[in-house]
Amino acid sequence: MPAVNRLPFTLSNRLAILCIALLGSAPVAHANSVTPADDSPASIQSQLIQTEHSRILTKATEYLSVKPSTIVDYVSPRSSGTAHDFYSEGDYWWPNPEDPSGPYIRRDGLSNPDNFIKHRLQLIELSDIVATLASAYILEQDQKYLTQIDNHLNAWFMNGKTKMAPHLNYGQAIKGRNTGRSIGVIDTIHLTEVARSIYQLEQLAPGALTSSAATKKWFAEYLQWLLESPFGQTERQHPNNHGVCWAMQAAAFAQLTGNTQLLDEIREDFKNVFIKQMMATDGSFPAELARTKPYGYSLFVLDAMATNAQLLSNAEHDMWRFSTKDGRGMQRAVEYMLPYVQDKSSWPLKPDVLYWDNWPVRQPAFVFAALHFKNSAYFNAWLTEEADPSEYEVLRNLPVRHPLIWLDALSLGENK
Repeated sequence: MPAVNRLPFTLSNRLAILCIALLGSAPVAHANSVTPADDSPASIQSQLIQTEHSRILTKATEYLSVKPSTIVDYVSPRSSGTAHDFYSEGDYWWPNPEDPSGPYIRRDGLSNPDNFIKHRLQLIELSDIVATLASAYILEQDQKYLTQIDNHLNAWFMNGKTKMAPHLNYGQAIKGRNTGRSIGVIDTIHLTEVARSIYQLEQLAPGALTSSAATKKWFAEYLQWLLESPFGQTERQHPNNHGVCWAMQAAAFAQLTGNTQLLDEIREDFKNVFIKQMMATDGSFPAELARTKPYGYSLFVLDAMATNAQLLSNAEHDMWRFSTKDGRGMQRAVEYMLPYVQDKSSWPLKPDVLYWDNWPVRQPAFVFAALHFKNSAYFNAWLTEEADPSEYEVLRNLPVRHPLIWLDALSLGENK
């Protein structure tokens, strides 16, 4: 196990030292019993680390014995691609009762349980494994976590027999209509925390991941596809959560691969499109409120916005505090949803057509906002909810579940 003081003294190293100091001086509390002593970022961060410690290490121990499984292990007979091509089918598309053998028809908000989703489930699992093990390394600095991360990254992004092709040409296909669609790009949002984990581990222990260089090459190729393919370009312009989620994953991949020009472009989209055009004056997102599952979609887009703010903020750019003249910005968006997380019965619209009882969970927007705006009420809105949901519909719309790998950027708020 490498000693912390032998590592380059980066901001991430200071985080690791803070984790060790905090965990060595205080017992780990049960999640629902932890409350910040005050609204300072240091107090909230302290309680966050205590809250996550037991959960992360327990899951990491389980994941140490999980063998890699990639998309080549499950091939849909309806896919037009190869075994290496990611494939999924549109959620809300069903057989037409009037023409059972004909093209599928759309039923918004109602997921067809017979559609192929196995590759999505594998991405969700990969994301949880890598981010959990990365979080465990931040806490314990034990090489065994990095070795297991390497095993999974090698299988997904390096091994020619098992790796995924760096494109999404066959995402969210619809029987009888198309072999893939631009909105299928949203299926790779679960690579966001994979990229973030690698980025953080490179800051903390440079060179410790043997798979890092090849994995970064894969992400650079996939990012190029996102930027240049017709599907990627169309998705980038989508005027709702799809456009926001394109930016979220592109920003994570750009951060990992050092594409600073793209990060600057996404910052402009964040301010001039997502906030100035998509957000209403009350902090809501009307395109999401118009759906048949407005509550779940409002949480989803808020989390994606918050993750974008995390990825795009640095010493020169603070997306968290950017606001328009009429006050639209991240804090207003958080404030809009806060009362409906604290008391869902106060939601002013009809309940979602499905999965109404499964939301909210630990929405990352609130823990991020707690540190940036020094507000323990935001932290408690995150803390009191389910940490590890099992419902697939929730998991597919919750790509960020590991706050420890984001604390590097969060600590910037301490000096504001």
